[in-house]
Amino acid sequence: MSKRILVINSGSSSIKFQLLEMEKHEVLAKGLLERIGITGSKLKYQSPKGEVITERPVKDHEEGIAMIVKRLCDANVGVIKDIREIYAVGHRVVHAGERFNGTVMINEEVVATLKACIPLAPLHNPPNIVGIEATARILPGIPMACTFDTAFHLTMPKEAYIYPIPYQYYRKYHIRRYGFHGTSHYYVAKEAARKLGRPLNELKIITCHLGNGASVTAIQNGKSIDTSMGFTPLQGLVMGTRCGDIDPAIPLFLQKNENLSPDEVDAILNKRSGMQGISEISSDMRDIWLRANEGDENARLAIDIMAYRLKKYIGSYIAALNGVDVIVFTAGIGENDTEVRRLTLERMEALGIYLDLDKNSSVKACYGLISRPDSPVKVMVVPTNEELEIAEQTLLVVNGREQ
Repeated sequence: MSKRILVINSGSSSIKFQLLEMEKHEVLAKGLLERIGITGSKLKYQSPKGEVITERPVKDHEEGIAMIVKRLCDANVGVIKDIREIYAVGHRVVHAGERFNGTVMINEEVVATLKACIPLAPLHNPPNIVGIEATARILPGIPMACTFDTAFHLTMPKEAYIYPIPYQYYRKYHIRRYGFHGTSHYYVAKEAARKLGRPLNELKIITCHLGNGASVTAIQNGKSIDTSMGFTPLQGLVMGTRCGDIDPAIPLFLQKNENLSPDEVDAILNKRSGMQGISEISSDMRDIWLRANEGDENARLAIDIMAYRLKKYIGSYIAALNGVDVIVFTAGIGENDTEVRRLTLERMEALGIYLDLDKNSSVKACYGLISRPDSPVKVMVVPTNEELEIAEQTLLVVNGREQ
């Protein structure tokens, strides 16, 4: 019997979902429920049978998941007749601290761990937990697993993840580099190795996940050895609204000189900085490029800073890896913004990176090898698919439980 995995990503006021048929890796249905608990709730549902947009109040996640399941079983656009056709549910969860280094079956111990990690991910773990508990009530008896954004990076050595602050704060609060986007980094690294016809455990890979949130990871023999995001997703690259790496004295300076509270500084660094803060236009690269091409200096500066910071990270990770075989670009900007890729990799020939400009300009939102044939380092665009990776990992742990 074909096995169908429902993948759920619960946000504070949204639920993103996909139902996948695992034999052919086929997406049977997908959608997004937005504005849960606030006015204007809307479910956008898509399947080969059609697209339906439903607008009505949705008070909480349990009602939202029930609404999604009802649509999956709908006589007109549904793709299953009964919830028992769902083999398992895979949940995306942001943070499990240092407890889990891979996908696990959900039980009371796992949920307790997620709750204990709320201080590490106060915006993400609570809705993830709510989504898990609501799904358990709506789909009783169907096995569930969770895949963590942080898990892939737990293979980093201590010299990569310990911060040079008093060690007592690591012991007391578990302050360390955790990294995020792990599911995406692992998926595209596997895909790159598969496309090249080489074993993942023999490659040195640098993966660049570039979206509104962005991170870069150094992967050696299939394991993360360093990544740009840190204790929170604020560290690292310049992002849509996040500042990335800055002098840690800057928040203190702003607090003193602007008479700001810690929460106000946090909002500046997370929601008003990055590409939006520099360009003073938008966090969306399409808007920024439009203004940059019209001669806006701040828009152009934001783009140049983004590419320069990424170039530096790639260079440092080549040093950490003692060389690199493959550089991978993925996510919205990584897959589509040919100019950001060009700006990042130009003048890196001394490191063995030769970009094919024609190939680079022609590859958007699809797989492609964009380095020259004579380039010692291969450069690839690999579309990410976190939902498929979560579904595959869920299937593995559920099958393992049943053996």
